[in-house]
Amino acid sequence: MVDIATRVYDHAWRIDPVVRSMLDTDFYKLLMLQTVFRRHADVRVKFSLINRSASVPLAKLIDEGELRSQLDHIRGLRLSRGESTWLRGNTFYGKRWMFGPDFMAWLEEFQMPEYRLERRGDQYELTFEGSWPEVMMWEIPALAILMELRSRAVLKEMGRFELQVLYARAMTRVWEKIERLRKLPDLRISDFGTRRRHSFLWQDWCVAAMIEGLGENFQGSSNCLIAMRRDIEAIGTNAHELPMVFAALAENDAELAEAPYNVLEQWHEDYDGNLRVILPDTYGTAGFLKRAPDWLSSWTGIRIDSGDPETGAETAIDWWESRGQDPRQKLVIFSDGLDVDRIEQLYARFHGRVKIGFGWGTLLTNDFRGLAPNDSLAPFSLVCKAVSANGKPTVKLSDNPAKAMGPADQVERYKRVFGVGAQTAQPVLV
Repeated sequence: MVDIATRVYDHAWRIDPVVRSMLDTDFYKLLMLQTVFRRHADVRVKFSLINRSASVPLAKLIDEGELRSQLDHIRGLRLSRGESTWLRGNTFYGKRWMFGPDFMAWLEEFQMPEYRLERRGDQYELTFEGSWPEVMMWEIPALAILMELRSRAVLKEMGRFELQVLYARAMTRVWEKIERLRKLPDLRISDFGTRRRHSFLWQDWCVAAMIEGLGENFQGSSNCLIAMRRDIEAIGTNAHELPMVFAALAENDAELAEAPYNVLEQWHEDYDGNLRVILPDTYGTAGFLKRAPDWLSSWTGIRIDSGDPETGAETAIDWWESRGQDPRQKLVIFSDGLDVDRIEQLYARFHGRVKIGFGWGTLLTNDFRGLAPNDSLAPFSLVCKAVSANGKPTVKLSDNPAKAMGPADQVERYKRVFGVGAQTAQPVLV
């Protein structure tokens, strides 16, 4: 087992780059990438970093030269032979050859495109612009770099013993959570913590702890590199990026209203089985399900990623029943801001009514709350989103208006088109 505290104390960048492999990304990104590569390679998209936690001054904490060095390091990475073999020949969700030879031939030659970095006051403006299949690959590593460099900025002020105690306390916290989760029969839980992790080494430690502590109840990791190295399932389906870009490309309101379903129609053609999980909240879950075509009700399940999770799950159950489906045969994946208390509550309410899955993210891989002076290692909300497609702005409404994004006039237009009424804002922790 790696002595993380000693590695941090003896840290040198050449030993520990933040992102050390093209596979140090989330599995859903590669699945979406294959679809985008085959169908929408000519679409130009711009991604931008968005720090929802303005109280965390990233540009004061992180040296610009170090940030550029980490970003430039990623631009020099390519898929290794062993990594390519794993993607080409491994079984994912029970299916061999998930990634086709045309896509793999392209990915094996792929290198990250250029980036644009500027300091704006106490924050960084980091953007990526170009063809969709190229720039979309920046999202996960860019977030991982900024999150870990912030952690390193705090940790470098600590002594050897202080670091040992810090990590001992953090390890104890994770293990105590695992011990509580052991008490939930038939639990299905996965690591979704790549984007806002404390560090790669810490995410890998957390996954190893979940493997030992939960056994078969631990379903796998969204992180491809960790999944490959630990010989566990790579977990993921799709994200808000797809409907956001599709919607931005719509020529009129009628096309806009159909965009979220057109996305899933293409996904239906490209993937099957447990990859057919609906993410309905981009423009409001209730309206999405009300207008959804009947064929969507036959899909495996739904992921609840914003708003009140109980309300989202109850809405999904009512929808399945109204379409003649048995909710007990359907999967509901909760993935928004989870911690062990919330997992226990949701399990108690929905166990036996649906198949429950949990995608445990930041509060698995970055829960250092209260463990550092001035709470300087507490997680914060940082995202990297597609902000335009072919020069037109993207919009996200969400079931939580605190997560909405886009120009004000377009947000109002989308609310009108998708029939989104009054919403209740909820705190965004991570």
